[in-house]
Amino acid sequence: MKTYKKPAASKLLIRFDNELKEILSNDLKSFMERNQFFSSNKQGTTHTLSVA
Repeated sequence: MKTYKKPAASKLLIRFDNELKEILSNDLKSFMERNQFFSSNKQGTTHTLSVA
């Protein structure tokens, strides 16, 4: 019978959290590039994404 070690729940949550942040960051960048309203307002402001 084969046995395998399951990863700890905290490691799975950290991995999921990191992947979700990356997906959301990429989606936001894509949205900002496609949306003319936001791109026209970039002249005087700086948009940053901060994930705590």
